[in-house]
Amino acid sequence: MNPLDDLYQQVILDHAKRPRNHGPLAVPPAVHSSGVNPSCGDEIEVWAEFSPDDRLSRIHFAGQGCAISQAAASVMTARCTGLSREDARARIAEFSEILTGTSEPDLFALGEVAAFAGVRRFPQRVKCAMLAWRALEKLLAS
Repeated sequence: MNPLDDLYQQVILDHAKRPRNHGPLAVPPAVHSSGVNPSCGDEIEVWAEFSPDDRLSRIHFAGQGCAISQAAASVMTARCTGLSREDARARIAEFSEILTGTSEPDLFALGEVAAFAGVRRFPQRVKCAMLAWRALEKLLAS
């Protein structure tokens, strides 16, 4: 096993066991979106609040699923908080490219997101990793 693979596995397990920004934002002005992966049963809900300048001021998630889906949701909340809608959409596209692309990502520039680069070797897990990111994408469109 590549030592980097071991490090990335540790990042994913850490976020899965101790997710950041976990739990609903129950009061308005939070907006909500959800997603389900029918192939494995993973479920996710995403809540966000927007600042007066239309930036994502807070993002939270809740749900059940595999370590990859929960860790990806945790990383997504940290990676997209503070972004404009346009910048958040760019991060979603960047994450999708990491999971499905053929070029090697710049692992040092990506931080914890780089932990998911290995998921591309397991196509059935790409939907798990993208679940929260797709829910955020739907939320941004509303």
